[in-house]
Amino acid sequence: MMAKGKPALKYVDALSTADLPKPGSPIGCVAGGLDICIAVATDGLVYAVGNKAPPTGGLMAAGKVSKNTIKDSQYGTEFSLSTGEVVGKWMPSGLGILLGKVIEPTGIPTYKVKKTGAKIQVEVDVNYKLNYESNYWRGILDAQGKTDGGYY
Repeated sequence: MMAKGKPALKYVDALSTADLPKPGSPIGCVAGGLDICIAVATDGLVYAVGNKAPPTGGLMAAGKVSKNTIKDSQYGTEFSLSTGEVVGKWMPSGLGILLGKVIEPTGIPTYKVKKTGAKIQVEVDVNYKLNYESNYWRGILDAQGKTDGGYY
């Protein structure tokens, strides 16, 4: 494993090709400890994006996929499958109309995806989870006075 703080991009298994949904549908999975949404566009191309929709973290895997976009099921925001950027209007439906006036538009992460044998693989930073959790544990140990040995 690489030193803490340095990204380590690797292709990791996300799901079996047999589990791919039909075109126009997404499915959620975990790849390298990250929550990923695999989306099969209406033209059959496979994309990988973050599975958390801004601003509330609704699941992108519950959304609707077109040829170039995935639509958040909670507020109706469409995101580009290739760039993750907001396409069209930010939070155009329901309560989102009000929230969209005070919350800045935010995109979703995108990941490279490839088929390897009977698996769909996604390129992720395999150190991301470790780095995120290292800050958590440091905070816990700081609170107990253990990071510098001051507790003992």
